[in-house]
Amino acid sequence: MDLSTGCSKIRTAVFISGTGSNLKSLIKFSKTIKSPISIEFIVSNNSKAKGLNYSKIYKIKKKILNFENKNLSEKKLLSVLKANNIEMICLAGFMKILSKNFIKKFKGKILNIHPSLLPKYKGLNTHQRAINNKEKYSGCTVHFVNARLDSGKIILQKKVKISKNETKASLAKKILVQEHKLYPKAILKAFNL
Repeated sequence: MDLSTGCSKIRTAVFISGTGSNLKSLIKFSKTIKSPISIEFIVSNNSKAKGLNYSKIYKIKKKILNFENKNLSEKKLLSVLKANNIEMICLAGFMKILSKNFIKKFKGKILNIHPSLLPKYKGLNTHQRAINNKEKYSGCTVHFVNARLDSGKIILQKKVKISKNETKASLAKKILVQEHKLYPKAILKAFNL
């Protein structure tokens, strides 16, 4: 997808709730020639999310919705995304579960990164659960989002060895490094590039 040939990139929104480290790596990736996406929008359910700073740094539009009323928030969100011609969504540490109806509107165009080797350890607290179960490996997974939590079709996974004295924090750090590499690769794979 070379811009010089006139092919336009896929207009993408990234949904975050925290530091936005995956968002940052996706923004960097989006600026490379081989990237099929351009990040046009950042959405967060947390007005204090550090990752929102990237909207200033990279001049990307942002929207903050508290999701207290999920129906209302999703309605607003859909109209904002539509107004900005958003074609794809990347969830990057977004701590809210999207409704079936919302997912249907973006069928096959929502990706998520999850810090475990799915189908193991869906949901939260994945690192501690992997350590408690004496797993030899954990890792991360990029998958398509469907109506069931962390159950969509897997695009790519990366294994990470759990060392003997691993803590939740040290494992999280190791996996995050791999997440930053995996997400862009998974996007390329999802679009057969």
